Amino acid sequence: MAPSPEAVRLARRLRGLRDSHDAGLTQSQLAKALSRDTRVAIATISSWESLTNPKLPPAERLRSYALFFCTDRTNRDGTPEVVSERELTLDERERFEELNEELIGLRDAARSQSGGTGSSTRGAYSWEFESGPITIICPESPEGERPALADERDPNYTRMYRYADLDALIELWGHLRASNPELQISHRLPSEVKADDMSGHLVVLGGIGWNHVTRRLLKTLREMPISQFEISDLKTGEIFKASGAGGKEFWPQFEDTDGVSELVEDVALLTRLRNPFNHSRTITICNGIHSRGVLGAVRTLTDVAVRERNEAYLSRHFPDGLFALLLRVPVVNGEAISPDLEIPENRLYQWEPGETVSRP
Repeated sequence: MAPSPEAVRLARRLRGLRDSHDAGLTQSQLAKALSRDTRVAIATISSWESLTNPKLPPAERLRSYALFFCTDRTNRDGTPEVVSERELTLDERERFEELNEELIGLRDAARSQSGGTGSSTRGAYSWEFESGPITIICPESPEGERPALADERDPNYTRMYRYADLDALIELWGHLRASNPELQISHRLPSEVKADDMSGHLVVLGGIGWNHVTRRLLKTLREMPISQFEISDLKTGEIFKASGAGGKEFWPQFEDTDGVSELVEDVALLTRLRNPFNHSRTITICNGIHSRGVLGAVRTLTDVAVRERNEAYLSRHFPDGLFALLLRVPVVNGEAISPDLEIPENRLYQWEPGETVSRP
């Protein structure tokens, strides 16, 4: 899909600001200067300046641009720096306000053309982050479910055999690495999680049965009207309930084929909220009743067949980038079909922070 003229106009303006700077800034130098509070990668600067596939910077980053280019201040070593707003002179403040208004206007025009409404904190794509670290917390297979090579005493011990939802992890890991080449990305089992891991960007895979971090977070995120719980009638997973939809329960669907019960539809929970332990970072939950639901939640925003449409849907309906969705995940021949959010039947329930009434 070709970028909109408005997005290209913003990218060209950002590149022009850098090229016209007295110091003749490289992308590396600009990235370093803008990393005063949180790190900005060189690749991120490049993506903002791209004329073929520009990514929209968050509004707060454009504010940093305006602060940087309204002055010619330098550090002790002579390199340019971003100063705080309170340090600006009257002339610098006037230039800052004018440039900030111009850049935000260009951004809003680009967002309007791509289906967004107004300024927001949402990035161009859900799996692209400005700063790290990014930690994926994966479910751990119970000992009785592990193959022999998961035993540390085996000469061919392979640590990854301890992981559950490997399909989802591999899909997400490759996508995160490609989208954030300069950021620190790691994966952990719940038993390996440290306190520092919880303060960065978190991506949590799997349900409450095999991932106690998911269980903890669903209890911590009390505002979100979606819960997951075990039920005796379903031995293979845990169902969802939406209190905002009158306590409606969401179950998977099975069909009998030659006397064998076959999963034909799973339910996925895809959630992006502020990290409750650090509001400058996010938490993303990719959960399901079964593993196909977990994979479906991940592929909602990685599968090239539906990704652009789904990102556009999220941008229109959740401009702040914060949401919770329960999704239908059809399963054909054992494979999960990535949900297309533009199809109403795929959206079982959706919610955003501050909302008190459910939406279909």
